[in-house]
Amino acid sequence: MKGVYPGQMLTAVGVDPNNQIYPLAYGIVESESKSSCSWFLNCLGDDLDLNERSNFTFISDRQKGIILALEDVFPAAEHRFCLKHIYDNMKSYWRGQMYKDYLWKLATTTTVEQFNRVMEDFKTVDKDAYEYLKKIPPMHWSRSHFSSRPKCDVLLNNMCEVFNRQLVDGREKPIILALEYTREYLMRRLAIVQKDIDKCRGPLTPVATGLFEIIKKEAFKYKATFNGYAKFEVVGPWMDQCVVNMENRTCSCRKWELTGMPCKHVAAYIYDMADNQQKVYLPESYLDPVYWLNTWKKMYEFKIGPVTGKNYWPKSDWPILVKPPKHHVQIGRPKKKRRKSKAELEIVKNGKLSRQGKHVKCGNCQEHGHNKRKCSNRQKIPVGKSKKASQGSKARKTKKARVE
Repeated sequence: MKGVYPGQMLTAVGVDPNNQIYPLAYGIVESESKSSCSWFLNCLGDDLDLNERSNFTFISDRQKGIILALEDVFPAAEHRFCLKHIYDNMKSYWRGQMYKDYLWKLATTTTVEQFNRVMEDFKTVDKDAYEYLKKIPPMHWSRSHFSSRPKCDVLLNNMCEVFNRQLVDGREKPIILALEYTREYLMRRLAIVQKDIDKCRGPLTPVATGLFEIIKKEAFKYKATFNGYAKFEVVGPWMDQCVVNMENRTCSCRKWELTGMPCKHVAAYIYDMADNQQKVYLPESYLDPVYWLNTWKKMYEFKIGPVTGKNYWPKSDWPILVKPPKHHVQIGRPKKKRRKSKAELEIVKNGKLSRQGKHVKCGNCQEHGHNKRKCSNRQKIPVGKSKKASQGSKARKTKKARVE
């Protein structure tokens, strides 16, 4: 909370079939402790009709209170860690584009064999960083160890960050007004998305349609070979060879199982179905129902109703008087800006953003490693550019003389 009253606003956000945020619940607690997170998750479980054996998939910022609360309330749930927070913790010891590329490559691999191969390469580069990542179970941050049940392969917790950004002005208000601000925003958001849904036509959502079109274009580079019983060997460029099993609806690259959207290997098989005298279906029918337009419509059938002002509220006949919690004034002025990480604070010097880690590119020869003033490749400068530069310098001198 950004006002004079202490507290934290906990939010639970999902992903809808159009890859947009779908807020589920929100509440204000004293702190991000295990007890507060457990209370919030228990309330969320009651609303969604979940129990201890429910295998929902959660992704969080790896906060200790949330980890302990999830293990206690939903022990069977899959818990993923936001990759950005893992990288922010790594930057305290290992910084550079190389570590970021290796971490992203490890997280985006879809098979265990690929993950182990990249980890062995990373071990030869930096053994200490390798040991650091090895302590974090890959089931929490790498797609190669994710389950195929949720049909979602997200690695970042951006969905909550997007939602929290919309509530900054409301978090400056007292508790009741902050909750009302959030409710009004959600009421408007659901109505806006409903207008977009009413304009859509076709079997899939707009984002799913665009992604599947890209996959179908990539499938033309692949060749499928039928083995005679529900399996295909799909071969493409760069030694990309996978096995598609249509009976189990699986592909050896695991992208179809993880996302619910057919990969390029499956799309190549669909194009080859007619040549093997198999019954041809609409390509969009192979996508999981989470991407269907009808699923998107059903998701937004539920709206948030308007509420009258407090002047029209009836007086409660509840016999027990609920007193507010004990409040102590916070020291200092309330902080309104976002709390920056340690790595973000280190790159700012004297109020200016440091250029450390950035690649300098010359404006004359277009080569990296130096700027235009230190360029020694004068022969590579185009004639037109040099004339324009000289004309520009003459114009600046003339303007300066006129001012004087």
